Amino acid sequence: MMETKLISSVQNPLVKKILLLKEKSRERKTSGLFVVEGQRELELAQKGGYSLDTFLYCPDILDLSKIRAFLKNPKAETIQITKPVYEKMAHRGTTEGVLGILKAKDHGLDKIHFKNKEPLVLVAEAPEKPGNIGALLRTADAAAVDAVLIANPKSDLYNPNIVRSSVGCVFTNQIGMGSTQDIIHFLKKNHIKIYCAALTASKNYVDCDLTGATAIVMGTEATGLTDVWLKSSDQNLIIPMQGEIDSMNVSVSAAILIFEAKRQRGF
Repeated sequence: MMETKLISSVQNPLVKKILLLKEKSRERKTSGLFVVEGQRELELAQKGGYSLDTFLYCPDILDLSKIRAFLKNPKAETIQITKPVYEKMAHRGTTEGVLGILKAKDHGLDKIHFKNKEPLVLVAEAPEKPGNIGALLRTADAAAVDAVLIANPKSDLYNPNIVRSSVGCVFTNQIGMGSTQDIIHFLKKNHIKIYCAALTASKNYVDCDLTGATAIVMGTEATGLTDVWLKSSDQNLIIPMQGEIDSMNVSVSAAILIFEAKRQRGF
């Protein structure tokens, strides 16, 4: 039988710790821990090599027999919680009654390794909105890109809104983080051509050869890419607009460019 202890009070120290981990980026960075809720997200995190430290479940919502199916780490502390405690900690009321505390990964560029000789990389410079970051990670997963690199990150990668909006794809992608200069150096060192999404000095994206080692670089919707990226670009790309506006949501634009690269590669 699975040995568990029970938490029935919302004033329990662990409940307060979990709330802090969810609400405070500093707490996540200091402790090296973060919180995930939902069966699919916990499954993807463990599949992605994340270590589950503590597992909490509400038997009023989820049957114990189903818990064993996706609890991959037998050494994780397992805690039963009452429904009021779960509702205090959970952001969504329909996340199947499970929460996990997991250990964060090191996302240094030196941890990025490519299996493909001609990798396809998505780069996002200074993305701020968790929803956009989550959408970019979903796109990257859908296209099975070789890595996602975040330059000058403005948001904590383990922000619950990023985990939620990415539907767990924050765990399925190989993600590196660093300064713009460090990422440009990394790309050039690995002989990866830089294709910047930009309005000036650009070619229609369908006229660009994206079959080699390629990095597609996206800027913010408000200001686009900084000059250092544009000066380092091998070729700027543009998606021609046919209406009145001159750009689209960054995740939509990234999806169009990434899947054009995949099309050219025969996928």
